[in-house]
Amino acid sequence: MQTQKVIDHIVNWLKDYATKANSKGFVVGVSGGIDSAVVSVLAAKTGLQTLVLEMPIRQKADQVDRAQDHIDFLKANYPNVEGFRVDLTPTFESFEKTTEGYKDESPNKNLAEANTRSRLRMITLYYYGQINGLLVTGTGNKVEDFGVGFFTKYGDGGVDISPIADLYKTQVYKIAKELGILESIQIAKPTDGLWEVERTDEDQIGATYPELEWAMEQQIAGKNAEDFSGREKEVMEIYLRFNRATQHKMNPIPVCEIPQELK
Repeated sequence: MQTQKVIDHIVNWLKDYATKANSKGFVVGVSGGIDSAVVSVLAAKTGLQTLVLEMPIRQKADQVDRAQDHIDFLKANYPNVEGFRVDLTPTFESFEKTTEGYKDESPNKNLAEANTRSRLRMITLYYYGQINGLLVTGTGNKVEDFGVGFFTKYGDGGVDISPIADLYKTQVYKIAKELGILESIQIAKPTDGLWEVERTDEDQIGATYPELEWAMEQQIAGKNAEDFSGREKEVMEIYLRFNRATQHKMNPIPVCEIPQELK
């Protein structure tokens, strides 16, 4: 990958899109992770107004520290950046209290609450984005968005633009190094930060990002799990299971088309 040229391409794309959309710039949620760090720097490099928000919900201390350090890094290097914390913990806890007692025994309750965290952040980004005339800027990468569907529908998947969605996670790391992203962020294990206990992306999916990227390339080439053995077969099975189960996230919303003769 021609890393610097890719960076320039994305920055120019962001700037051109914002100009055509009559937008003043971008709003990005930063989590202390690699994807949001890279996207926020790319947005800042456009020179347009860039608002970065940390939106903790009972967040782990290391995630909070990395997010705040990154906001400080952005402010120190880009005069067009404004950033601050919007603590959503009280909002989430109010929601928890309101829904308490409804099917608490459901096996889907914890996942529903995790996804609610992501959706509260989406609402917050659009609130500040609309006030300031900014585009909500996605932080999903290629394998998350189009491979295993590792995002929340109408949560972190609810965005106006996606600048790194055609890049694999390993490529995002290369861009992060080129951009001088803080070392603490570059070495942190990827996590969605939506759970009470520490659950890395690998813990949840069962495969590393390089493995998932390999599997995505095999799928594109027309291969399936039966074409492999051992760990490769296991990884393909994991990838394909996620890919099939999350098509509803990746595909357009189904529309019931009414036959003309019935209208």
